[in-house]
Amino acid sequence: MTVRTDLATLMAGRRGHVRLESGHHGDLWLDLDGVFADPTLIRPLVDELAGRLPPASVVCGPLTGGGFLAQLLAGALGARFCFARRLADASRQAPAYRVPAGLRPLLSDAPVVIVDDVINAGSAVGATLRDVIACGGRPIAIGALLVLGHPTEGSRAADLAGEYGIPLASLDFEPTIRWGLDECPLCAAGEPLVDYLD
Repeated sequence: MTVRTDLATLMAGRRGHVRLESGHHGDLWLDLDGVFADPTLIRPLVDELAGRLPPASVVCGPLTGGGFLAQLLAGALGARFCFARRLADASRQAPAYRVPAGLRPLLSDAPVVIVDDVINAGSAVGATLRDVIACGGRPIAIGALLVLGHPTEGSRAADLAGEYGIPLASLDFEPTIRWGLDECPLCAAGEPLVDYLD
């Protein structure tokens, strides 16, 4: 990984043939469980990202890492905090996220920043963003500590931001490749799939 040192110390990366939360296959897995374990290490990164985001009334992120980051950023931005939970529905091809009922009124006509710790395929951020809109919220930016993307084609995070006409703020970009199941060259080559998902 070529991620800046302060981020890389918080994220253990492994290269190989991995299944991602979105269902895609990829060549990089990041173990993010420890990112928020030490507030003294994450605080400077949160403050730096907060400085790159526009003022907002609410910061919202998909659980877990996005929710943790959203809570910290809300404090740094003087905003309110909400989160979206992943819906358990095996029939969906991509994960779906929903803001809990008690937090939905908070989003009505509010300028909202959508964040995640790391954005790769963008499925969690995209689903959260769509539900924020369904609640009447007005997304004004997408933020992440790290954006992953194709070395030459860019990132899904940038595509999402462009699709909704809002800025994308992140601290770093790491080139990585992800494939749909029918186009994965590692599957075609018979390389064993490592599944880090619980």
